[in-house]
Amino acid sequence: MSDERPEKPLPEKASLEKAAEGEAGAPVAGAAGAPALRASDADRERVVDRLRDAVAEGRLDMDEFEERLEAAYTSRTYAELEPLTRDLPAPGSSPPSPVSAAAPFRSPSPSSSRSSSWPDRIGGTGTSATGVAVMSAFQRKGRWTVPARFKAVAVWGGGQLDLREADFAEREVVITCAAVMGGIEITVPPGVEVEVRGIGVMGGFDQGTSQENLPEPGAPRVVVNGFALWGGVAVKVKPPKGQTPLDGGSPRKEL
Repeated sequence: MSDERPEKPLPEKASLEKAAEGEAGAPVAGAAGAPALRASDADRERVVDRLRDAVAEGRLDMDEFEERLEAAYTSRTYAELEPLTRDLPAPGSSPPSPVSAAAPFRSPSPSSSRSSSWPDRIGGTGTSATGVAVMSAFQRKGRWTVPARFKAVAVWGGGQLDLREADFAEREVVITCAAVMGGIEITVPPGVEVEVRGIGVMGGFDQGTSQENLPEPGAPRVVVNGFALWGGVAVKVKPPKGQTPLDGGSPRKEL
């Protein structure tokens, strides 16, 4: 009698694959398994909200926004949604701005002296060239550089441009507004020359007290044009925060 025992037959390939699927029979997700998951309506809406924010921040133009918007609503999986916001920073984050050789760094000056240093506030690269509000709102205020050409759009929404603490890329800047059943408010500091050329159709351009504003030597010039359809564009003159209209830039004392 032979001492050799019969060899145990090797499992077939199909059996191995079935075992790899787990006891429940569900495929094991690999590194590339998650992006293949189906996206929900809520997932698509989150991407659309981020795209709207990117337009308002000036990171996307309207053509890019419309293209990505259509792609977002027709996406079926995470793999199709992920590239739409891949080149956009996360909400609430502040990515470092690229340093321009043509715009040397200038240390910030106190708010009380901003209005008296017009030459130091003119020159550089615009930090935002577009503001868009579609059933939403956009805002530009504080320390930012107004480009030579800025486009503001409000459709069933509102926009606010505050130039009181802003720098200006050029001596003259042009702000083109389109307000359709929405409103845009532009606030400039005293001394800035303002010219309003807009057209209102069942809407209006309100220059307000800016007509009484006396331009200062060396101050920038702001030209506001565009149209308002069932909407409005308002231009106001206000001193920077902490100043009174007649104190010549001296800080206001709080009582």
